[in-house]
Amino acid sequence: MSGDRPPSKPLSAQEWESLIEDFQHGRDTSASSSVADLAISSVLRRDLPLPLKHSLLVFLEESADALFGPHLLGRLVEALRSVVQSPPDPAFATYALKEQMMVSTTAIFVTVVDGFEEERCARDVASLVELLLAIVNRPNHGPDRQTRAMACECLRQLERNWPCLLAEIVGHLWSLCQSERTHASQSYHLLFTQVIRDIVTCKVDVSILNTSVPLVPFNLPQWVLGPTREASALNYKELRRAMAFLLEWPQVFTPCGMMEFLHLIIPVAVALELQASMLKVQFFSMIYSYDPVLCHMVLMLYSRFLDAFDGQERQIARRLVSVSWEAQGHPVFRILALHWLLGFFSGMSNRVVERKNMVIDMASSFYPTVFDPLAVKALKLDLLALCSLCLESQKSEHVSQADSLSVVNLFKDGLVSVSAFKWMPPWSTETAVAFHTFYKFLIGSLAHSEDDSIKSKMLMDSTILRLLQGMIVEMTMEFQQLVPTIVSFINRFLGCNKHCWLGERLLQTLDEHLLPKVSVDYKLVAYFAIFDKIAENVAIPPRGLLEVLSNLVVFLVKNHGPDTGLRSWSQGIKVLGICRTMMMHHHSSRLFLRLSRLLAFTCLYFPDLEVRDNARIYLRMLVCVPGKKLRELLKLGEMLPTMAPSGESDTFFNVQIPRLSHDPRKSRNISAYVHLERVVPLLVKQSWSLALANLGFGNANADSVKGIIDSEPKSDDAVIGIASDGPISSESLNVERQLEPLRVMDAKISEMLGNLRRHFSSIPDFRHMPGIKVKILCSLRFESDPFSRTWGFSPPSDNPNAADALPAIYATVLRFSSSAPYGSIPLYRIPFLLGEPPKKSDSSVHKVNSDIHAIENGAHEDDSFRASVTIELEPLEPTPGMVDVFLETNSGNGHIIRGQLHGISVGIEDMFLKAIIPSDIPDTSVPLYYSDLFTSLWEACDGTSSFGRETFPLKGGKGVAAISGTRSVKLLEVSASSVIQSTERYLAPFVVKVTGEPLSDIVKDSGVMKDIIWKDSVPDISDDATLAGANFEGPLQLKYTDAEDDMETYANYTSRNMGCIHILIFLPPRYHLLLQMEVSDASTLVRIRTDHWPCLAYIDDYLEALYLA
Repeated sequence: MSGDRPPSKPLSAQEWESLIEDFQHGRDTSASSSVADLAISSVLRRDLPLPLKHSLLVFLEESADALFGPHLLGRLVEALRSVVQSPPDPAFATYALKEQMMVSTTAIFVTVVDGFEEERCARDVASLVELLLAIVNRPNHGPDRQTRAMACECLRQLERNWPCLLAEIVGHLWSLCQSERTHASQSYHLLFTQVIRDIVTCKVDVSILNTSVPLVPFNLPQWVLGPTREASALNYKELRRAMAFLLEWPQVFTPCGMMEFLHLIIPVAVALELQASMLKVQFFSMIYSYDPVLCHMVLMLYSRFLDAFDGQERQIARRLVSVSWEAQGHPVFRILALHWLLGFFSGMSNRVVERKNMVIDMASSFYPTVFDPLAVKALKLDLLALCSLCLESQKSEHVSQADSLSVVNLFKDGLVSVSAFKWMPPWSTETAVAFHTFYKFLIGSLAHSEDDSIKSKMLMDSTILRLLQGMIVEMTMEFQQLVPTIVSFINRFLGCNKHCWLGERLLQTLDEHLLPKVSVDYKLVAYFAIFDKIAENVAIPPRGLLEVLSNLVVFLVKNHGPDTGLRSWSQGIKVLGICRTMMMHHHSSRLFLRLSRLLAFTCLYFPDLEVRDNARIYLRMLVCVPGKKLRELLKLGEMLPTMAPSGESDTFFNVQIPRLSHDPRKSRNISAYVHLERVVPLLVKQSWSLALANLGFGNANADSVKGIIDSEPKSDDAVIGIASDGPISSESLNVERQLEPLRVMDAKISEMLGNLRRHFSSIPDFRHMPGIKVKILCSLRFESDPFSRTWGFSPPSDNPNAADALPAIYATVLRFSSSAPYGSIPLYRIPFLLGEPPKKSDSSVHKVNSDIHAIENGAHEDDSFRASVTIELEPLEPTPGMVDVFLETNSGNGHIIRGQLHGISVGIEDMFLKAIIPSDIPDTSVPLYYSDLFTSLWEACDGTSSFGRETFPLKGGKGVAAISGTRSVKLLEVSASSVIQSTERYLAPFVVKVTGEPLSDIVKDSGVMKDIIWKDSVPDISDDATLAGANFEGPLQLKYTDAEDDMETYANYTSRNMGCIHILIFLPPRYHLLLQMEVSDASTLVRIRTDHWPCLAYIDDYLEALYLA
């Protein structure tokens, strides 16, 4: 084609600049090969200026993928040969042009050549290497030493891209290194080191001393051309000799070259098993240099060979400290030294005692000076925080040292350098550094990854916490501009689950020591941010805050006048906002007396009409609406859409985009081609659920049906009868007042009660805090053909098989609802989903069957056409049910699609969870804890147990639960192997104990059940009252003749008894299911106990589906 041939007329400089700009912007890419050929020819022209030639080479290098093919590489090498071999000419071939062309040619070869399958590519690469070797093979030639160094770098890049490319001529490279004496020797040594590293890494058996293979002409080695050869033995003697030679020449390297050299020789030293002390002796002295690259190199050696530097840690630490103290040094080097020092101390985690002693001894060197940059101050304060941790841990061991150097002194002396933060703006960097120091000194010992209640208790009683509490109160009183910063500081603790108790402790301190001291005037508004945080915290009694707010309202009423302006309205609105916050987070019984007085006074006397009306509304809601519904009403404002309109007032941003309206007719059958399916199918297709009506209890609270009642409320004002969650009947009060008779418990029952109290204290009270979530994994997909026919999607005609031919839906929102007690189910958003391509099948029946098979096996043909969906339920009762699914989405052509999909079935097995482990139980004690908990619950769920009417407080301290157990049995006539296999597949996470030597041996051999209790003896279970006969331990057996011997039958059964499997299942929100499976050869007896008897209606079907299906 004529478009592929270069134009006959050469292009001028202006035309080249225009062509390069057009090509880079994608305006003219049709004749890319001709552009590359023309550019190579233009580089060889003498009439073009040198800057344009440099631009052409950079253009060819940057666009190599689009411009070059294998057929142009040979022409590029010949052009390079022509330029390099030309004598130096300022108008045509300068040394700079030669070097740029070598670099660009090497980069193009690395980018374009993927392999050597084509003979042309191998020949062109060999030609390029041969040309570069010819340039390199002139050691000590002065004028072109920089060009030779650049040629070595190009050869090193080729060697890095194709390892062992130069392995056969490594002997010649060694000779060149020994001969070169100019500054280009660094490049020669790096090239030789790179080849040695590749030989060791690839384990190529070549002789480093052999120079029989000529340097030129160059031929590609067979291990580069052919398949990967097997690793062979290395010549360790010659390689160690080469390493000895390289270690003798560190003086020829610049700092950056030394870093590159060290990066290459470390893997060689490890592979050759060289002593690390050789490297330490050669390079350790560079720690005293003033170049950060060389110091970093020594630290890199230390981190790689810790044992070789044993005993020199203090020397390294002192050097880094001295660098940080050099005021004339570069600030970046000082900051790097402190960063390295922090990392150096953290890297000594396996030498805890030595690290503590080192840090404490160097504590005086960590104090920042007044004139240090803020970044240096921040890092030195972090080192002081680290020193405080070491002091705390050694306080009991080194009393004298603790007296001379205390944590409080460290904190006070270190804070002097940033003491100006108190009168500086709150957004200043010095203020941020000061509060960062507060944070480090407080939580330095409390890591987020571990749960250590002992350290938390130590911090609670520490002097540094008491000092900081006093400082925060004093700063809040004296410097009101720091209040937003203090609130942000407290929010940082409150937002962390690990340290939220620390934020609550600071808020309690402000409530106890700040509120009694504040002066009630117009300046009190500065503390409203703190007041709002105190109002949100349930652990702080609202009495003090309500007293301060009442005094403020009285002050505003008394001092209102014509000169007040809007201050009364503004502060009155803010006071009501704090009152609203308290009503949202506290029980009404704690607030009623004082808050009602405050709101009543505001209604009667406040000078602003809007404030009076709002106070009247809040007062009426407080008096008439129960606490739970009151909080729901006040939270309605937080449920508004989170997408706020843009603040732009320009009409361009306010233009309404036309959208197609929703068509209900088309959305009617949306469930036929849009499918939401479970990832894991249910064992039991439950079509019913047991719903318990309110059986004649009047308007009793539904929480009593769930087995949870409120503990005795704690009111600040001793107001009795004002409930927050519903009315309390006189009958219930009489029942609560009845005194339970005294009971005598033995040690076993007392221990079981302790286990149950610990367990129930970890279960959240779902009425007052987020409950336990149950997640159901699903996948959303839709079929392309019916979707396209319904919504008028037409694929592009040029490529109907491409991805653009498939329809897509955008901004999909799935909403869920259920009549079952699953709480509020959050919606799920899917940004984008592509339709499934039509399946190429002759039969639609085969298509349906294949889809069902894929879903049942949990495997999909292509996950890119399915979106993962997680349905989060918060069950109020463990019962099966159905979740209704509603979809709202947008098609690619602007249609709004709304409709209902097929519901998702929720089975009883979805409610199976592992019991919650208390935070103070170590991992090694979890199996024993589960076993003891099973025993305690098994005894508590017995109808004849000695637990009486014992109640157990739940997490949060607001509710208690009682256990009302029931039991049942189920006989499974299946073999023992089938029972064991099904249990291992579906119930293995819930098994807590296996008893019986035959059964334990079988289960241990499979290796599925781990971290459980194993016992060889079978426990005595003869006290189960569900079976007839006082001493009967086997399943019920019918007698076909009167002469049949019962005792003989029982003896036969017990001889076949293999053991028991104990299964503990937690049913949210607070119930339990206990299975004790007595496994024998031909049958298994399942003894069932639970504290939620309605679940027995589903367990029978589940066991049959699990073991008999």
